[in-house]
Amino acid sequence: MIIAERKPIQEITASLVPYKNVLMVGCNTCVAVCLAGGAKEVSVLSAVLRLALRENQPELTIAERCVERQCEAEMNAELATEIGSYDAVLSTACGVGVQTLAEQFPETVVLPALNTKFMGRPEELGVWSERCAGCGNCVLDRFGGICPVTRCSKNLLNGPCGGSANGRCEVDPVNIPCAWQLIYDRLARLGQLERLTAIEPAKDWSTSRHGGPRRVIRKDVKL
Repeated sequence: MIIAERKPIQEITASLVPYKNVLMVGCNTCVAVCLAGGAKEVSVLSAVLRLALRENQPELTIAERCVERQCEAEMNAELATEIGSYDAVLSTACGVGVQTLAEQFPETVVLPALNTKFMGRPEELGVWSERCAGCGNCVLDRFGGICPVTRCSKNLLNGPCGGSANGRCEVDPVNIPCAWQLIYDRLARLGQLERLTAIEPAKDWSTSRHGGPRRVIRKDVKL
């Protein structure tokens, strides 16, 4: 899922200075799961902002709404009748949701309340870790289901590097395991260590960000 975290309060309050009537819109999917932008977080952030702004912007009013997924225009349709009555919208969605609102309501100022971090998974309560960079050319089949593009700090496809020691990454030995140790252990368990004898060619990054914004078109479902 998409992982995001709230921007610093000072940054959010600075973005609200020109406005007096703000609609805060939450998203009840990815950012709700990572405790950054769902209904509960909208309620908490709204209260925090009112306290932070009560001296410098006591006239600011903040209304609260939540939609199921801000990245889908039909889910945002319920906002259409009221969104024009606000000076600005403060979105607690990921960057995709913010941009969707901005495109869908072009006359409305839409501001982000979150920083979108990565696609990842929960490790424990309050901890999420990156698992996918969305490079557009998945190599998980060759590495035992462990992605060296995201898990290796140097994105090595033919690892490990010389800095790996005791199964830990030299970039942060305390918090980052060596991705190539994980790959080795996984392939050994699967009885597929011979896969590591193959030399991986240079990665084709043309499926990533080098060709501009990417699109996926499914002709079998496209109307």
